[in-house]
Amino acid sequence: MFISILPLDSINEVFLYQILNIMKPKFIARDISWLSFNARVLQEADDPKTALADRIRFLGIFSNNLDEFFRVRVATLKRMVEFTDKKNLLNLDYIDDPQIVLDEIQRIVLKQQGEFSRIWTKINKELVQNKIILINDKKLNAEQKEFVKQYFEDVVRPYIIPLMIENLPELPYLRDKSLYLAIAMKNRNSAYQQKFSLIEIPSKSVGRFVILPSKPGFTNIILLEDLIEFNLPIIFSHFKFNQFEAHVFKITKDAELDLDQEVGINFIEKISKGIKNRRKGKPVRFVYEKGMNAELLDFLIRKLKLTRRSSIIPGGHIHNFRHFMDFPNVIPQTVARPKPFQHPLIKKRVQVADIILKQDVLLHFPYHSYDPVIDMLREAAMDDEVYSIKITTYRLAENSKVINALINAARNGKQVIVFLELKARFDEEANLKWKSIMEEEGVVVLVGVPNKKVHAKVCIIQKKVNNKTIKYGFISTGNLNEKTAKIYADHCLLTSNRLLLNEVSKIFDYLLHWQMGDKPIAKMKHLLVSPINMRASLIELIENEIKFAKKGKPAKIIIKLNSLSDLTLLENLYKASKQGVEVHLIIRGVFTLKKANAQLNAISIVDQYLEHARVMVFQNNGNEKVYISSADWMVRNLDHRIEVATPIYDKKLKQELIDIINIQLKDNQKARILDAELLNKHVPLVGRKTVRSQEETYQFLINKKY
Repeated sequence: MFISILPLDSINEVFLYQILNIMKPKFIARDISWLSFNARVLQEADDPKTALADRIRFLGIFSNNLDEFFRVRVATLKRMVEFTDKKNLLNLDYIDDPQIVLDEIQRIVLKQQGEFSRIWTKINKELVQNKIILINDKKLNAEQKEFVKQYFEDVVRPYIIPLMIENLPELPYLRDKSLYLAIAMKNRNSAYQQKFSLIEIPSKSVGRFVILPSKPGFTNIILLEDLIEFNLPIIFSHFKFNQFEAHVFKITKDAELDLDQEVGINFIEKISKGIKNRRKGKPVRFVYEKGMNAELLDFLIRKLKLTRRSSIIPGGHIHNFRHFMDFPNVIPQTVARPKPFQHPLIKKRVQVADIILKQDVLLHFPYHSYDPVIDMLREAAMDDEVYSIKITTYRLAENSKVINALINAARNGKQVIVFLELKARFDEEANLKWKSIMEEEGVVVLVGVPNKKVHAKVCIIQKKVNNKTIKYGFISTGNLNEKTAKIYADHCLLTSNRLLLNEVSKIFDYLLHWQMGDKPIAKMKHLLVSPINMRASLIELIENEIKFAKKGKPAKIIIKLNSLSDLTLLENLYKASKQGVEVHLIIRGVFTLKKANAQLNAISIVDQYLEHARVMVFQNNGNEKVYISSADWMVRNLDHRIEVATPIYDKKLKQELIDIINIQLKDNQKARILDAELLNKHVPLVGRKTVRSQEETYQFLINKKY
């Protein structure tokens, strides 16, 4: 029984959780659903049809995803366990007692870790078959030993700072995301006491992979931690130790920023302080190499104040596998990934603005090149008739061409207003730097709205032609990041539609004057805007399909999202499916609905590109209503963020988007069925034509006539 395993202190609390489960019988815990998504990433690493280099990259993505999951989601659950007012849990997106969810996470992660090790062992054998060999410090030949010694002296040694820890009352500060070598040292021929030391592996400074001298046709690679382990006798030569036990470990810390409602300078100071506090966060996971010296392992667990309830996970020799996303480019590529191509309407040497002032253009990344977005901003920066550029930004490329274009516009005397979301998790520090750079160049930078993140991706450019104001810009599902646009699948509407842009302008009025309240965005007729009208509008659109179904007319809803966990919208979709509406869901990540029926089908597509777009199609009795959006259907997106969904009014573009969605619904190579058991079974082929939707979409777009 559910009651018997709850660590609760009173009958009232037990009753409360019974109510909680009765209220939400059709739903899967959000965090368990997320782990199922990461299992799909792991499946890609195990798929022999996936290129070897990509399979290694998927292992890196899996590892990086899991690190972030522990920093944020597991850390949140652990705080909830300590939360005394259990009644507030009724308002949260959890089904079970958070400790039960944590225990289930621990069970699943350990199982996935075993699967990860099995897959890596298989991949490693394939690397050997390709004459690419990862060797450790025990297997170096004479030439390689000399190389490793010299490389250590020339490149690595300046970054090595051993920490002697056995007599310290507290451990020194240990970095999240870093890898450490834990060393137990002694001299077998003397009375020297055993000593413990830690060395941070300087992967960020010198790289994780070192290519060694190798036989012709072979590539030998040593990991940086193994190279350092080989040189331990040199590092600790003054101690005269001759016996070393060295094993790697890493810790994952609570990464949440607890921000108050302040804005302006106080808000920026709070963000800066939050970044510093993140470094001091509690460890939420400790992953170590099996075989670590038992006394040293016990010492670390005690000093890190880890408990029986902590996530203490034994693993293999290799940790921080996220670095394998940048594995050396030494694997022969059998099939090259197709390159992005210019949209046919823009590929000629014409001004982007001239095209979109005549007609809307829908860009589909990463199939289409991202250049038109950059070019549109660059052209505006140099256009004498342009007087204003307003844009929202969330995650930017390291050397952002977007920001460079905006800075150039400011230098040319344009009014440039940039909303820079400082609370974009793990990008806060980079965004603070961009803020400083832009403000030095005369860009007006907006940074905060109380209790809300600005996640919308919108831009409006205004120019004056013959005393007439002309507006154009874009509304996008993805970040303004030309680097990730090569691997994230998104849609971007370039438009001069005044109905849409007048409302985009209202969003910027709100961002500039949020102190005056929601009035600027209170009455939107075209855009769906969170938290103002998006949820209510979506419910209305669903209800509209139910009305058609009840009248015996065809009714269909197709929703594509990253994550779907909002209970209200899930209930409405489930209700629609029971009323005869055909419901198709394409959900890449979190999907918490447990029960389905013949009218409700849910799949997830995980392939070489990250499916990041949000698309909504409502059949509307043959006059389809189609939207693209920045928002997932989650409480955070609908209630605590500024998000935008735009209708696609151009009939040809509407059909273009529907055609792409229909290709994805036919995927039987990279699509998995989402069900209550979280089995992640592939959609069966059943005699049908083989469809890998990302490849089909590329062919569809490159062959499309305009």
